[in-house]
Amino acid sequence: MNIVTLKPSKEKSLLRRHPWIYANAIDRVDGKPAPGATVIVRSADGRFLARAAYSPHSQIRARVWSFDENEPIDHAFFKRRVQRAVADRRAMVSGTGAVRLIFGEADGLPGLVVDQYTEDGGEGRSQIVCQFMAAGVEAWKEAIVAALTSATGCPNVYERSDVSIREKEGLEQITGLLAGDEPPETIITSENGVRYHVDVRNGHKTGFYVDQRDNRALVQTYAAGREVLNCFCYTGGFSLAAMKGGAKRVVSIDSSGEALATAQKNVQANGFDAALATWLDADAFKTLRRLYDEGERFDLVVLDPPKFAASREHVDRAARAYKDINLTGFKLLRPGGLLFTYSCSGAIDSALFQKIVAGAAADAKVDARILKRLGAGVDHPLLTAFPEGEYLKGLLLQIA
Repeated sequence: MNIVTLKPSKEKSLLRRHPWIYANAIDRVDGKPAPGATVIVRSADGRFLARAAYSPHSQIRARVWSFDENEPIDHAFFKRRVQRAVADRRAMVSGTGAVRLIFGEADGLPGLVVDQYTEDGGEGRSQIVCQFMAAGVEAWKEAIVAALTSATGCPNVYERSDVSIREKEGLEQITGLLAGDEPPETIITSENGVRYHVDVRNGHKTGFYVDQRDNRALVQTYAAGREVLNCFCYTGGFSLAAMKGGAKRVVSIDSSGEALATAQKNVQANGFDAALATWLDADAFKTLRRLYDEGERFDLVVLDPPKFAASREHVDRAARAYKDINLTGFKLLRPGGLLFTYSCSGAIDSALFQKIVAGAAADAKVDARILKRLGAGVDHPLLTAFPEGEYLKGLLLQIA
Protein backbone atom coordinates (compact mmCIF):
# COMPACT_ATOMS: atom_id res chain seq x y z
CA MET A 1 0.00 0.00 0.00
CA ASN A 2 1.26 3.46 -0.94
CA ILE A 3 0.89 5.96 1.90
CA VAL A 4 1.58 9.71 1.87
CA THR A 5 2.03 11.20 5.33
CA LEU A 6 1.76 14.95 5.74
CA LYS A 7 3.81 17.24 7.93
CA PRO A 8 2.21 18.41 11.20
CA SER A 9 -0.65 20.89 10.66
CA LYS A 10 -0.55 20.44 6.86
CA GLU A 11 -3.86 18.56 6.90
CA LYS A 12 -5.93 21.72 7.43
CA SER A 13 -6.74 22.30 3.76
CA LEU A 14 -7.80 18.68 3.32
CA LEU A 15 -10.08 18.92 6.32
CA ARG A 16 -11.72 21.83 4.46
CA ARG A 17 -11.97 19.41 1.48
CA HIS A 18 -9.50 21.20 -0.77
CA PRO A 19 -8.47 18.61 -3.39
CA TRP A 20 -4.76 19.45 -3.85
CA ILE A 21 -1.73 18.34 -1.84
CA TYR A 22 1.49 20.23 -2.51
CA ALA A 23 4.93 18.63 -2.37
CA ASN A 24 6.07 20.86 0.48
CA ALA A 25 3.21 19.58 2.68
CA ILE A 26 4.44 15.98 2.53
CA ASP A 27 6.64 14.49 5.25
CA ARG A 28 7.23 11.07 3.70
CA VAL A 29 5.98 8.61 1.10
CA ASP A 30 5.84 4.92 2.00
CA GLY A 31 5.99 2.66 -1.03
CA LYS A 32 6.97 3.57 -4.56
CA PRO A 33 3.83 4.94 -6.21
CA ALA A 34 4.02 5.29 -9.98
CA PRO A 35 2.66 8.39 -11.71
CA GLY A 36 -1.12 8.34 -11.33
CA ALA A 37 -1.12 5.60 -8.69
CA THR A 38 -3.63 5.79 -5.88
CA VAL A 39 -2.19 6.69 -2.48
CA ILE A 40 -3.66 6.89 0.98
CA VAL A 41 -3.10 10.33 2.49
CA ARG A 42 -2.68 10.50 6.26
CA SER A 43 -2.08 13.27 8.75
CA ALA A 44 1.10 13.39 10.85
CA ASP A 45 -0.72 11.54 13.63
CA GLY A 46 -1.86 8.77 11.27
CA ARG A 47 -5.48 9.78 10.62
CA PHE A 48 -6.98 8.94 7.24
CA LEU A 49 -7.56 12.05 5.14
CA ALA A 50 -8.13 11.01 1.54
CA ARG A 51 -7.43 8.73 -1.39
CA ALA A 52 -5.54 10.60 -4.07
CA ALA A 53 -3.68 10.29 -7.37
CA TYR A 54 0.10 10.62 -6.96
CA SER A 55 2.13 12.77 -9.33
CA PRO A 56 5.87 12.56 -8.57
CA HIS A 57 6.89 15.25 -11.07
CA SER A 58 4.39 17.95 -10.12
CA GLN A 59 4.44 20.49 -7.30
CA ILE A 60 0.81 19.45 -6.87
CA ARG A 61 2.05 16.08 -5.66
CA ALA A 62 -1.37 14.50 -5.18
CA ARG A 63 -4.95 15.23 -6.25
CA VAL A 64 -7.81 13.89 -4.18
CA TRP A 65 -10.14 11.29 -5.63
CA SER A 66 -12.21 10.76 -2.49
CA PHE A 67 -12.41 11.78 1.18
CA ASP A 68 -14.27 8.54 1.96
CA GLU A 69 -11.99 5.91 3.51
CA ASN A 70 -14.32 3.13 2.34
CA GLU A 71 -14.53 4.20 -1.33
CA PRO A 72 -12.10 2.22 -3.51
CA ILE A 73 -10.65 3.84 -6.62
CA ASP A 74 -11.53 1.39 -9.37
CA HIS A 75 -13.43 1.17 -12.66
CA ALA A 76 -16.75 1.40 -10.81
CA PHE A 77 -15.60 4.64 -9.14
CA PHE A 78 -14.99 6.33 -12.50
CA LYS A 79 -18.23 5.01 -13.93
CA ARG A 80 -20.14 6.55 -11.00
CA ARG A 81 -18.36 9.90 -11.23
CA VAL A 82 -18.85 10.19 -14.99
CA GLN A 83 -22.50 9.11 -14.86
CA ARG A 84 -23.24 11.70 -12.17
CA ALA A 85 -21.54 14.51 -14.13
CA VAL A 86 -23.39 13.66 -17.34
CA ALA A 87 -26.73 13.42 -15.52
CA ASP A 88 -26.13 16.82 -13.92
CA ARG A 89 -25.49 18.45 -17.31
CA ARG A 90 -28.55 16.90 -18.87
CA ALA A 91 -30.67 18.21 -16.02
CA MET A 92 -29.24 21.73 -16.07
CA VAL A 93 -28.19 22.57 -19.65
CA SER A 94 -30.47 22.72 -22.67
CA GLY A 95 -30.83 24.52 -25.98
CA THR A 96 -27.22 24.06 -27.02
CA GLY A 97 -25.10 21.61 -28.96
CA ALA A 98 -21.94 22.44 -26.96
CA VAL A 99 -21.72 21.34 -23.31
CA ARG A 100 -18.95 20.83 -20.77
CA LEU A 101 -19.65 17.38 -19.40
CA ILE A 102 -16.81 17.24 -16.87
CA PHE A 103 -15.01 20.13 -15.20
CA GLY A 104 -12.14 18.61 -13.26
CA GLU A 105 -12.14 18.99 -9.50
CA ALA A 106 -15.76 20.19 -9.39
CA ASP A 107 -16.84 16.79 -10.70
CA GLY A 108 -14.45 14.81 -8.52
CA LEU A 109 -12.16 14.07 -11.48
CA PRO A 110 -9.19 16.43 -11.01
CA GLY A 111 -7.27 17.24 -14.17
CA LEU A 112 -10.02 16.14 -16.57
CA VAL A 113 -11.99 18.37 -18.93
CA VAL A 114 -14.61 16.89 -21.26
CA ASP A 115 -16.76 18.73 -23.79
CA GLN A 116 -19.46 17.31 -26.05
CA TYR A 117 -20.44 18.81 -29.41
CA THR A 118 -23.53 17.74 -31.31
CA GLU A 119 -24.41 18.85 -34.82
CA ASP A 120 -27.60 20.84 -35.37
CA GLY A 121 -27.83 21.71 -31.69
CA GLY A 122 -28.39 18.16 -30.52
CA GLU A 123 -29.92 16.24 -33.41
CA GLY A 124 -26.92 15.15 -35.49
CA ARG A 125 -23.49 13.56 -35.09
CA SER A 126 -22.03 13.85 -31.62
CA GLN A 127 -18.38 14.19 -30.63
CA ILE A 128 -16.76 14.03 -27.20
CA VAL A 129 -13.43 15.85 -26.73
CA CYS A 130 -11.22 15.25 -23.68
CA GLN A 131 -8.23 16.90 -22.07
CA PHE A 132 -6.28 14.74 -19.60
CA MET A 133 -4.13 17.21 -17.68
CA ALA A 134 -2.93 15.26 -14.64
CA ALA A 135 -1.20 11.95 -13.94
CA GLY A 136 -4.22 10.46 -12.18
CA VAL A 137 -6.73 10.80 -15.00
CA GLU A 138 -4.00 9.81 -17.49
CA ALA A 139 -3.53 6.53 -15.64
CA TRP A 140 -7.27 5.85 -15.71
CA LYS A 141 -7.85 7.06 -19.26
CA GLU A 142 -9.22 3.77 -20.59
CA ALA A 143 -11.77 3.51 -17.76
CA ILE A 144 -12.82 7.13 -18.19
CA VAL A 145 -13.35 6.78 -21.95
CA ALA A 146 -15.43 3.63 -21.42
CA ALA A 147 -17.51 5.44 -18.80
CA LEU A 148 -18.04 8.42 -21.11
CA THR A 149 -19.28 6.36 -24.06
CA SER A 150 -21.57 4.38 -21.74
CA ALA A 151 -23.04 7.42 -19.96
CA THR A 152 -23.59 9.54 -23.08
CA GLY A 153 -24.29 6.96 -25.77
CA CYS A 154 -21.78 8.85 -27.91
CA PRO A 155 -19.20 6.47 -29.44
CA ASN A 156 -16.81 9.16 -30.72
CA VAL A 157 -14.10 10.35 -28.34
CA TYR A 158 -11.14 12.50 -29.36
CA GLU A 159 -8.23 13.61 -27.18
CA ARG A 160 -6.88 17.17 -27.08
CA SER A 161 -4.27 16.83 -24.36
CA ASP A 162 -1.96 19.24 -26.19
CA VAL A 163 -1.65 21.53 -23.17
CA SER A 164 1.55 22.71 -21.50
CA ILE A 165 0.34 21.81 -18.00
CA ARG A 166 0.96 18.15 -18.84
CA GLU A 167 4.69 18.83 -18.91
CA LYS A 168 4.54 19.77 -15.23
CA GLU A 169 3.02 16.34 -14.65
CA GLY A 170 5.85 14.62 -16.52
CA LEU A 171 3.49 13.84 -19.41
CA GLU A 172 3.92 14.50 -23.11
CA GLN A 173 1.39 16.57 -25.01
CA ILE A 174 -0.79 14.33 -27.14
CA THR A 175 -3.80 14.39 -29.45
CA GLY A 176 -5.64 11.62 -31.23
CA LEU A 177 -8.62 9.32 -31.49
CA LEU A 178 -9.63 7.46 -28.34
CA ALA A 179 -12.85 5.79 -29.52
CA GLY A 180 -15.20 5.67 -32.51
CA ASP A 181 -14.64 7.56 -35.74
CA GLU A 182 -12.25 10.37 -36.55
CA PRO A 183 -13.94 13.77 -36.17
CA PRO A 184 -14.84 15.64 -39.36
CA GLU A 185 -12.95 18.76 -40.39
CA THR A 186 -15.57 20.82 -38.56
CA ILE A 187 -18.73 20.12 -36.62
CA ILE A 188 -21.53 22.65 -37.09
CA THR A 189 -23.30 23.03 -33.78
CA SER A 190 -25.91 25.50 -32.54
CA GLU A 191 -26.10 27.69 -29.45
CA ASN A 192 -28.74 30.29 -28.62
CA GLY A 193 -30.01 30.09 -32.19
CA VAL A 194 -26.56 30.66 -33.73
CA ARG A 195 -24.63 28.10 -35.78
CA TYR A 196 -20.87 27.68 -35.25
CA HIS A 197 -18.19 25.65 -37.04
CA VAL A 198 -16.13 23.80 -34.40
CA ASP A 199 -12.72 22.32 -35.26
CA VAL A 200 -12.11 19.79 -32.48
CA ARG A 201 -8.78 18.61 -33.89
CA ASN A 202 -7.01 21.94 -34.27
CA GLY A 203 -9.11 24.67 -32.65
CA HIS A 204 -8.42 26.42 -29.34
CA LYS A 205 -9.06 24.35 -26.22
CA THR A 206 -11.39 21.54 -27.32
CA GLY A 207 -12.39 23.48 -30.44
CA PHE A 208 -14.67 26.16 -28.99
CA TYR A 209 -15.06 28.38 -25.91
CA VAL A 210 -17.95 26.51 -24.32
CA ASP A 211 -17.50 28.52 -21.11
CA GLN A 212 -18.74 31.77 -22.72
CA ARG A 213 -22.19 30.47 -23.72
CA ASP A 214 -24.20 32.54 -21.23
CA ASN A 215 -22.12 35.63 -21.92
CA ARG A 216 -22.64 35.33 -25.67
CA ALA A 217 -26.37 35.14 -24.97
CA LEU A 218 -26.09 38.34 -22.92
CA VAL A 219 -24.32 40.15 -25.76
CA GLN A 220 -27.05 38.94 -28.09
CA THR A 221 -29.63 40.46 -25.74
CA TYR A 222 -28.01 43.91 -25.71
CA ALA A 223 -26.76 44.13 -29.31
CA ALA A 224 -29.88 45.43 -31.09
CA GLY A 225 -29.18 48.62 -33.01
CA ARG A 226 -25.66 48.96 -31.59
CA GLU A 227 -22.26 49.24 -33.23
CA VAL A 228 -20.13 46.49 -31.73
CA LEU A 229 -16.38 45.93 -31.39
CA ASN A 230 -15.19 42.41 -30.54
CA CYS A 231 -11.49 42.03 -29.69
CA PHE A 232 -9.65 38.69 -29.68
CA CYS A 233 -12.69 37.36 -31.52
CA TYR A 234 -11.29 33.91 -32.51
CA THR A 235 -13.97 32.32 -34.75
CA GLY A 236 -16.47 35.09 -34.02
CA GLY A 237 -18.45 33.78 -31.05
CA PHE A 238 -19.44 37.16 -29.63
CA SER A 239 -19.57 38.73 -33.09
CA LEU A 240 -22.14 36.24 -34.33
CA ALA A 241 -24.16 36.59 -31.13
CA ALA A 242 -24.24 40.36 -31.71
CA MET A 243 -25.34 39.90 -35.31
CA LYS A 244 -28.07 37.50 -34.21
CA GLY A 245 -29.18 40.12 -31.69
CA GLY A 246 -29.58 42.79 -34.36
CA ALA A 247 -26.35 44.77 -34.22
CA LYS A 248 -26.10 47.32 -37.03
CA ARG A 249 -22.31 46.95 -37.39
CA VAL A 250 -19.75 44.53 -35.95
CA VAL A 251 -15.98 45.03 -36.12
CA SER A 252 -13.92 42.01 -35.02
CA ILE A 253 -10.17 41.73 -34.37
CA ASP A 254 -7.97 38.65 -34.15
CA SER A 255 -4.38 37.83 -35.07
CA SER A 256 -5.30 34.47 -36.63
CA GLY A 257 -6.31 34.66 -40.27
CA GLU A 258 -7.44 31.03 -40.11
CA ALA A 259 -9.80 31.77 -37.21
CA LEU A 260 -11.21 34.78 -39.04
CA ALA A 261 -11.83 32.64 -42.14
CA THR A 262 -13.88 30.27 -39.98
CA ALA A 263 -15.73 33.26 -38.52
CA GLN A 264 -16.74 34.35 -42.01
CA LYS A 265 -17.93 30.80 -42.74
CA ASN A 266 -20.05 31.12 -39.60
CA VAL A 267 -21.62 34.30 -40.96
CA GLN A 268 -22.60 32.40 -44.11
CA ALA A 269 -23.87 29.40 -42.12
CA ASN A 270 -26.29 31.69 -40.29
CA GLY A 271 -27.41 33.65 -43.33
CA PHE A 272 -26.30 36.94 -41.79
CA ASP A 273 -25.58 39.99 -43.94
CA ALA A 274 -21.81 39.85 -44.48
CA ALA A 275 -21.75 43.59 -45.18
CA LEU A 276 -22.50 44.24 -41.49
CA ALA A 277 -19.25 42.56 -40.39
CA THR A 278 -15.65 43.75 -40.66
CA TRP A 279 -12.86 41.30 -39.84
CA LEU A 280 -9.42 42.67 -38.98
CA ASP A 281 -6.44 40.30 -39.04
CA ALA A 282 -4.27 42.36 -36.70
CA ASP A 283 -2.72 42.83 -33.27
CA ALA A 284 -5.56 43.78 -30.92
CA PHE A 285 -3.48 46.10 -28.71
CA LYS A 286 -2.24 48.20 -31.62
CA THR A 287 -5.56 48.12 -33.44
CA LEU A 288 -7.52 49.32 -30.41
CA ARG A 289 -5.27 52.36 -30.17
CA ARG A 290 -5.45 52.95 -33.94
CA LEU A 291 -9.25 52.84 -33.94
CA TYR A 292 -9.34 55.37 -31.12
CA ASP A 293 -6.89 57.67 -32.89
CA GLU A 294 -8.96 57.46 -36.06
CA GLY A 295 -12.07 58.60 -34.19
CA GLU A 296 -13.95 55.29 -34.25
CA ARG A 297 -16.51 54.87 -31.48
CA PHE A 298 -18.79 51.99 -30.51
CA ASP A 299 -21.86 51.29 -28.41
CA LEU A 300 -20.70 47.88 -27.17
CA VAL A 301 -17.15 46.56 -26.78
CA VAL A 302 -16.14 42.97 -25.97
CA LEU A 303 -12.65 42.27 -24.59
CA ASP A 304 -12.06 38.51 -24.27
CA PRO A 305 -8.28 38.06 -24.47
CA PRO A 306 -6.29 34.85 -24.10
CA LYS A 307 -4.69 33.99 -20.77
CA PHE A 308 -2.20 36.75 -19.91
CA ALA A 309 -0.96 35.19 -16.65
CA ALA A 310 0.07 31.55 -16.90
CA SER A 311 1.21 31.60 -13.26
CA ARG A 312 1.58 33.95 -10.30
CA GLU A 313 5.00 35.01 -11.60
CA HIS A 314 3.26 36.68 -14.56
CA VAL A 315 0.59 38.61 -12.62
CA ASP A 316 2.23 42.04 -12.76
CA ARG A 317 2.84 41.86 -16.51
CA ALA A 318 -0.68 40.51 -17.07
CA ALA A 319 -2.20 43.29 -14.99
CA ARG A 320 -0.53 45.89 -17.21
CA ALA A 321 -1.87 44.15 -20.33
CA TYR A 322 -5.42 43.97 -18.94
CA LYS A 323 -5.28 47.63 -17.96
CA ASP A 324 -4.01 48.60 -21.41
CA ILE A 325 -6.86 47.01 -23.35
CA ASN A 326 -9.55 48.10 -20.88
CA LEU A 327 -8.29 51.68 -20.88
CA THR A 328 -8.62 51.89 -24.66
CA GLY A 329 -11.87 49.92 -24.55
CA PHE A 330 -13.43 52.53 -22.27
CA LYS A 331 -12.17 55.35 -24.51
CA LEU A 332 -13.76 53.73 -27.57
CA LEU A 333 -17.24 53.71 -26.02
CA ARG A 334 -19.86 56.32 -26.71
CA PRO A 335 -21.77 57.72 -23.70
CA GLY A 336 -24.01 55.00 -22.32
CA GLY A 337 -21.91 52.33 -24.01
CA LEU A 338 -21.42 48.81 -22.65
CA LEU A 339 -18.13 47.04 -21.97
CA PHE A 340 -18.00 43.26 -21.64
CA THR A 341 -14.54 42.51 -20.27
CA TYR A 342 -13.01 39.17 -19.24
CA SER A 343 -9.97 37.49 -17.79
CA CYS A 344 -9.37 33.75 -18.10
CA SER A 345 -6.12 33.90 -16.10
CA GLY A 346 -6.50 31.75 -13.00
CA ALA A 347 -3.74 33.74 -11.27
CA ILE A 348 -5.84 36.93 -11.55
CA ASP A 349 -8.66 36.67 -9.02
CA SER A 350 -11.96 38.53 -9.23
CA ALA A 351 -10.97 41.27 -6.79
CA LEU A 352 -7.72 42.02 -8.62
CA PHE A 353 -9.45 42.00 -12.00
CA GLN A 354 -12.06 44.50 -10.79
CA LYS A 355 -9.27 46.68 -9.38
CA ILE A 356 -7.47 46.63 -12.74
CA VAL A 357 -10.64 47.56 -14.62
CA ALA A 358 -11.41 50.32 -12.11
CA GLY A 359 -7.93 51.74 -12.67
CA ALA A 360 -8.47 51.68 -16.42
CA ALA A 361 -11.77 53.56 -16.05
CA ALA A 362 -10.12 56.18 -13.87
CA ASP A 363 -7.29 56.70 -16.36
CA ALA A 364 -9.84 56.91 -19.20
CA LYS A 365 -11.64 59.58 -17.15
CA VAL A 366 -15.01 57.86 -17.40
CA ASP A 367 -17.59 56.99 -14.77
CA ALA A 368 -18.17 53.25 -15.12
CA ARG A 369 -20.89 51.27 -13.37
CA ILE A 370 -20.76 47.50 -12.90
CA LEU A 371 -24.09 46.13 -14.13
CA LYS A 372 -23.26 42.46 -13.74
CA ARG A 373 -20.46 40.11 -12.72
CA LEU A 374 -19.86 37.46 -15.35
CA GLY A 375 -18.45 33.95 -15.36
CA ALA A 376 -18.80 30.54 -16.93
CA GLY A 377 -22.11 28.69 -17.20
CA VAL A 378 -23.66 26.08 -14.92
CA ASP A 379 -21.76 23.32 -16.71
CA HIS A 380 -18.60 24.83 -15.17
CA PRO A 381 -19.49 24.43 -11.47
CA LEU A 382 -17.17 25.66 -8.70
CA LEU A 383 -16.29 23.82 -5.51
CA THR A 384 -16.64 26.10 -2.50
CA ALA A 385 -13.41 24.57 -1.15
CA PHE A 386 -11.54 25.16 -4.42
CA PRO A 387 -11.59 28.82 -5.49
CA GLU A 388 -8.79 28.06 -7.96
CA GLY A 389 -11.44 26.57 -10.23
CA GLU A 390 -12.85 30.03 -11.01
CA TYR A 391 -10.57 30.86 -13.92
CA LEU A 392 -13.07 32.90 -16.00
CA LYS A 393 -14.00 36.28 -14.55
CA GLY A 394 -15.91 39.01 -16.30
CA LEU A 395 -17.67 42.32 -15.80
CA LEU A 396 -20.43 44.05 -17.70
CA LEU A 397 -19.98 47.79 -17.29
CA GLN A 398 -21.72 50.90 -18.58
CA ILE A 399 -20.17 54.31 -18.85
CA ALA A 400 -22.07 57.53 -18.20
